[in-house]
Amino acid sequence: MSTRRAQVEDAPAIALVHVRSWQATYRGMVPRDYLDRLDPEQRAARWGVRLGELAGDWPRRGVIVAEQAGAVAGFATMGATRDQDLNPAETGEVMAIYLLPGVWGRGLGRELMAAARAALTEAGYREAALWVAEANQRARSFYAADGWQPDGAVKQEEIGGAALTEVRYRRPIGPGRPRAGRTPAARAPGG
Repeated sequence: MSTRRAQVEDAPAIALVHVRSWQATYRGMVPRDYLDRLDPEQRAARWGVRLGELAGDWPRRGVIVAEQAGAVAGFATMGATRDQDLNPAETGEVMAIYLLPGVWGRGLGRELMAAARAALTEAGYREAALWVAEANQRARSFYAADGWQPDGAVKQEEIGGAALTEVRYRRPIGPGRPRAGRTPAARAPGG
């Protein structure tokens, strides 16, 4: 397994990971018909545009892919925080981290998260934030094992007509900040 910066050519593989992970992760949280209608081909075009837009902004914003046996099996997107109550000059955000369900629990998520944190640190961020569905216990356990902690911020999102409560997690990452340790029990997230 390895991680690397995503390229525009990775768009179809990223779209497939995105759709398959959502279909597994959010089953029971959002309507099934919404998840069943997700189409990797439609998402690939959007991912191609997004990857092209991000090309010149590394490491302040970007996408990292995780590969297993030479094929993309996961991705993470990062950038400055989008939250009004945090300082975007100091706080980066892991905006998404998804893996194909078939590789969950094999350590690829830990590698991908470590690469995302390293890119944010390289960009000069001192801390990182992320949002996770409150009901996504698998991902929440993964983040906690990687040193992330909920900070009390909560928001509502609508996905496919369903209201989801999301909670924000944060952790220090940059120079001059203590780094939280990882535990061997960490599991790969679904979303």
